Amino acid sequence: MRTASTNICERMGRSQELSEFKRGTVIGCHLCNKSIHEISLLLNIPQSTVSGIITKWKHLGTTATQPQSERGQRMLKCAEVANCLQSQ
Repeated sequence: MRTASTNICERMGRSQELSEFKRGTVIGCHLCNKSIHEISLLLNIPQSTVSGIITKWKHLGTTATQPQSERGQRMLKCAEVANCLQSQ
């Protein structure tokens, strides 16, 4: 039996990326003058996520995922190598 304290990683873990459709739905609701709070409740996603999507759309004109930075790619490769070495 799991308790709330042993299940903290699952509760606070990073969730999956939102689909392009859901991000478009956020923008559609925003264009229909819905508040961030209303959009959050309607789509069951955090207000900070809704706000971030709207801000990104206003600044970049898109909600598409941007390419990862060069540093991020290097860090990801280092993590993969470390995992590989640990499994041997």
